[in-house]
Amino acid sequence: MADGTRRTRLLTFLLVPLLVLAVGVLATVTFRTSFQLEKLREQSVVEATLSLANEKADRLDKLIVEQDDAVASDVNIGDLDTLSQRWLKGAARQTPTVRAVLVVHLRRPLRDVVAFASRAPGPEDETFRRLLTQRMLNDMVLDEEPKGGLRHLHKSYGGVNYLVSYWQRRHDGGDYLIVAWHDVPRIVHEIFPRVYSERGDQSRINVVDAEGRIVYGPPLSGGEFTVGRPFATTLYKWRVNVTLTSAEELAENVARRRVLEMVLVALSGLVVIAGIIVVLVAAARERRLSQLKSEFVANVSHELKTPLSLVRMFGELLQSGRVESPEKRAQYLQIIVDESERLGQLIENVLDFARVERGKVAYDMTEGGVGDVVARAVEACRMRADREQVKLDLLIPGGNDSALRDEGALEVAVINLVDNALKYAKSGELVRVEVRHVTGYTEVRVSDCGPGIPPEDKKRIFERFERGRGAQEQKVRGSGIGLALVKHIAEAHGGRAWVEPNQPRGSTFVFTVPRIQRPVRSGAVSHPLGATAAARPKD
Repeated sequence: MADGTRRTRLLTFLLVPLLVLAVGVLATVTFRTSFQLEKLREQSVVEATLSLANEKADRLDKLIVEQDDAVASDVNIGDLDTLSQRWLKGAARQTPTVRAVLVVHLRRPLRDVVAFASRAPGPEDETFRRLLTQRMLNDMVLDEEPKGGLRHLHKSYGGVNYLVSYWQRRHDGGDYLIVAWHDVPRIVHEIFPRVYSERGDQSRINVVDAEGRIVYGPPLSGGEFTVGRPFATTLYKWRVNVTLTSAEELAENVARRRVLEMVLVALSGLVVIAGIIVVLVAAARERRLSQLKSEFVANVSHELKTPLSLVRMFGELLQSGRVESPEKRAQYLQIIVDESERLGQLIENVLDFARVERGKVAYDMTEGGVGDVVARAVEACRMRADREQVKLDLLIPGGNDSALRDEGALEVAVINLVDNALKYAKSGELVRVEVRHVTGYTEVRVSDCGPGIPPEDKKRIFERFERGRGAQEQKVRGSGIGLALVKHIAEAHGGRAWVEPNQPRGSTFVFTVPRIQRPVRSGAVSHPLGATAAARPKD
């Protein structure tokens, strides 16, 4: 058994660190997985936002390029006189953002504008014509050999943003530049709302210029879920910014999920730690219980050995015939009877306790008085008290003490308490048994003059196999199950058991039994079996 206990302890002390290590590894893996999942979620949101930003920027570029293609189809270098007629006929529908179309002869020294068509003729047209020939042409990318490719110029002149589309053409040995002047304010106020304010779009968009000033749209909170993308070919000096309206909610969900996962891991760790503590405490309690059981077996063996030795010794003396005195024979026979009774009581206690442990004890509850049962139990102990020259006092008041009780079980409880008190009483001292009526209950109180019970032992001594320090120090005989039986019997009757200190020394053990309410008669009388009680004054 010792080897098995050592193996169990070794296994416990090995498993506990391994379990703690496993919890730590699990927590680490969970945290890492949580952060990786968060990064993947954020990456997916950023990719979705970037894709949306590309789609928004490309949509505007495509819209402007489609208008440029419409202008190019309307311009016939061989018949520039009909430019206004051909273009203006469908300008409002096909090229809503184009304000004017110009054709410049690049071979001439002054780069003259040879054709001009405007949707809203006015002084701004002449201003733009001069700006084109004097400054814009110098900023355009022109080829020596015209290839006809479409290009755009987006630049600010004099604090005004201009967007022009241009492409080169060659005709009859001359190089020509076709220019489409886009109305930027119209793009901002008419095209942007139409392109970027679609109903049901789960995003917020704005457009900012090269200095970061908002040209269109609301301010967007800068963050990891806001993506900016410049326009590729048209308004390339500006940038479109996009943020998903669900991004903030997604970020909050990610943060909440991370906190939840951390809390769950922490709770799991706490549960495991609590489980380890419970296992360790349970193991300690089992070891303590095993130790108490060993002590119990030793105490019971000693308790059985002592009366058996006395019975055998005095039986052998009587059998040998060497005791000639009748008085001695009577004395020896009385010792044999007393020790047999004590042996029987001990065996009954062990059997009763075994039934309680197995949960097979059954009480035969009948209605009757408690005082009568207490009186019979005290009388059963009176001969031992007289032999040890201890006064056994009994006080039972009059009145109703009727209760549902098991007579045998109550007798066992009282006998155990009286036996416990007699162990600590010296010659000439008093053990008092008293029945009291309190509200709804009958109290049975057994007082002794022993060393008393330390406060820290008051609850513990009612547990199985437990004995007070006073009993251990004075080496008083006992099995450690008597008070546990008293507590079980009291609770089975609906009452409880406890211990109170006496002054100046000793203890009073009390247990209660619920009464059946009946009309109460006043006064108290001594029980006829309690001889000393009759001479005591009424309390």
